[in-house]
Amino acid sequence: MASYALFNQALADRLRLRPTDMQCVNLLGLEGGPVTTGRIAELTGLTTGSATRLVDRLEKAGHVVRQRDAVDRRRVLVATVPEKVAEFGRGWDRLGGGWYALFDELADDELALIIGHMRRTVDLSAEQIARLRDGGLQEADEDRPEPAEPREPSDEASPSSS
Repeated sequence: MASYALFNQALADRLRLRPTDMQCVNLLGLEGGPVTTGRIAELTGLTTGSATRLVDRLEKAGHVVRQRDAVDRRRVLVATVPEKVAEFGRGWDRLGGGWYALFDELADDELALIIGHMRRTVDLSAEQIARLRDGGLQEADEDRPEPAEPREPSDEASPSSS
């Protein structure tokens, strides 16, 4: 996870974005169309105010545009800019070859195992994110026994004395 976080930061730096902003662009690409700022808040786990500031930054950088909803003119939707998405895609294509090559040497059953593990990881991550956002960590911490007090080293217990 740390390795991915460092890669994500380096890529975001290269694109002159914040990692959260870059991940938001990725998430918007998965949505299949324009979304509200409220939906961006849901996708990212940000407050609506923070999501609005994120959209402001992405709009200023030219990655998204705000547009009126054709059905409900009172709603404002956020849409990705196709040229910027294509630019992002070209950058990933240059980097992606090495990632794809990691899988070329795997047999189909090995690849299936990895894909299955990754899907379960995504599902578990989603569950844990929801748990953390609902305050679940505090509940788990309350149920956990207190850690044992550190013991002082004693000469009698050292392996060299036996």
